[in-house]
Amino acid sequence: MQSQYWTPELELWLRELAVASGFDTAGVAPVIAASSDTGGDSVDAERFTKWISAGRAGEMEYLKRRNEQGVLLRSDVQVAMPWAQSVIVCALNYNATGPLSIDDAPPDTGWIARYAWSGRSKGEDEDADELAPTDYHEELLSRLRKVESELRERFACETRSYVDTGPLVERAAAAKAGIGWIGKNTCIIDQKLGSWLLLGVIITSLPVASGVERHVAADRCGSCTRCIDACPTDALVAPREMDASRCIAYLTIEKKGSIAEELRAPMGRQVFGCDICQDVCPWNRRAPVSFHHGMLARNQLINPALEWLAGMDAAEFKQWFKGSPLERTRRKRLHRNVAIAMGNSGEDRFIDQLKQWSEGEDPVLAESAEWALRRIQRPD
Repeated sequence: MQSQYWTPELELWLRELAVASGFDTAGVAPVIAASSDTGGDSVDAERFTKWISAGRAGEMEYLKRRNEQGVLLRSDVQVAMPWAQSVIVCALNYNATGPLSIDDAPPDTGWIARYAWSGRSKGEDEDADELAPTDYHEELLSRLRKVESELRERFACETRSYVDTGPLVERAAAAKAGIGWIGKNTCIIDQKLGSWLLLGVIITSLPVASGVERHVAADRCGSCTRCIDACPTDALVAPREMDASRCIAYLTIEKKGSIAEELRAPMGRQVFGCDICQDVCPWNRRAPVSFHHGMLARNQLINPALEWLAGMDAAEFKQWFKGSPLERTRRKRLHRNVAIAMGNSGEDRFIDQLKQWSEGEDPVLAESAEWALRRIQRPD
């Protein structure tokens, strides 16, 4: 094996390999040191550093990790891996048949983010009522390993595969790899696939051939601001700029403890994640539906009954969510979110459950339930 570099022909080979491994598209982005004569990735590094300094990462400490010199690891991939020369970005479409979060729904139901509906057939029958829970991290990583194995067999190179855990900002790499453009909702948008995309990356020591024109997707958001206008918590503070500490996805998944009161009513019925800024995006109107094995939609998680989620004990929570994205939020935090959704529903039928929680030993859940009771009994 000989060390080589990425050419247009090899990038075509990569895309075909990625599709054969279970992805929908792929691309390669060069890694250019921020200290280079061209400035390299210094703009992204500066933007990320300022975003962290402004406190917009909330409690997501993994985004704030620094090296011994105090440089943020995710500001420049070469900070963590000096040998890095390119980043392969593989994208998987997870759009599923089902309603949008902004569609009319029964007032006693909650919303779980679309990507977290994922399941895998337990046998040959792919009945969506009998799917085993899956987590996109594992699904993407298993596919990435196939690509990585073929890559290492063909080239003498170093590689590292990551899904959400790598020392880089995936969407910035995806834009440079030609996957799509970064929309005003901060999501990667592909003109044909839309924004229902999950990203996995492989960092490699293979350089990109110099002098070759790179394909970068044009920004096609235009003057549209639907995502910004629709965000209930004003987390999209400007085009392509998110205050994650206000994002409903962050609040329902990452945020520990109590959620600020002024953000609870805008959360609506979201109990895990949020799809609103993608649901209103015109580029998702014709987004194709995905039927990837391991990412099939579990029917029970679409507009789930709040009463059902509230009644889950530890064993039932484990039965339904072990091995799924909801496992990381844990039952107590899910119930905190359900209590807020119950309060926002205005439904008297939830009063008994909320009173039970308000008298329980979990102080965060008790306080959230008390707030929900007040909201039902004395709505604004």
